[in-house]
Amino acid sequence: MDRGIFLKACNFCVYQERTQEEVRQRLRDWTVYGEEAEEIISELIQENFINEERFSKVYAGSKFRVKKWGRRKILLELKRRGLTDYCIKKGMAEIDEEEYFLVLQALLHKKLHALRSESNPFVKNQKAAKYAMQKGYESGLIWEILKKND
Repeated sequence: MDRGIFLKACNFCVYQERTQEEVRQRLRDWTVYGEEAEEIISELIQENFINEERFSKVYAGSKFRVKKWGRRKILLELKRRGLTDYCIKKGMAEIDEEEYFLVLQALLHKKLHALRSESNPFVKNQKAAKYAMQKGYESGLIWEILKKND
């Protein structure tokens, strides 16, 4: 194993949490393939530079708290990154039910306020619901909140 490439991979992982697939892709960019790449990834896991459960928790928590993403969007993104169901479940557990409801409520309130020039309440609610669904929130929960606001 090339020690220089390993140290480069360590620095790549220290900067922010990474999945095995992200590291594998970066190694390919550095023209490291096959057995050598797997050996480096294995060493990074042993040294705790790569921990997909930790990645999942940090990713889900930050996307929810910072970007206000809903569970559906976070779940799809974690799956796209090739994480196991176990890691995804651990990550999704980082989202508190009550906080999730309050964030969605605030998101819809803010969007409805931005749409105050819209005179038709049906169209206004449709636009707010579409916005929240694009952020990854569940339609049932969205409409439950919108019905309470009417």
